Amino acid sequence: MTRSKGKRLSADFKARVALEAAKGQKTASELAQAYQVHPTQISQWKRQLLEKLPELFASGKARKEPTVETATAPLYEEIGRLKV
Repeated sequence: MTRSKGKRLSADFKARVALEAAKGQKTASELAQAYQVHPTQISQWKRQLLEKLPELFASGKARKEPTVETATAPLYEEIGRLKV
């Protein structure tokens, strides 16, 4: 027996449901029934939404932290040019 992977939901749908859950006008159970999603999943989406909100309003300089790839890519390019 193989386990099915379930249905794929769009990011827009998840955001809409999480935002509605964050508003608090309906319970997670009511939203789950309306959108046919498990209440635990709605709680997870809501938690993710609330954790990511401060990053949305962070300044542009604070958000753009260089990753290892972006920092090393120019170095590897220079090595390639020096070898040629």
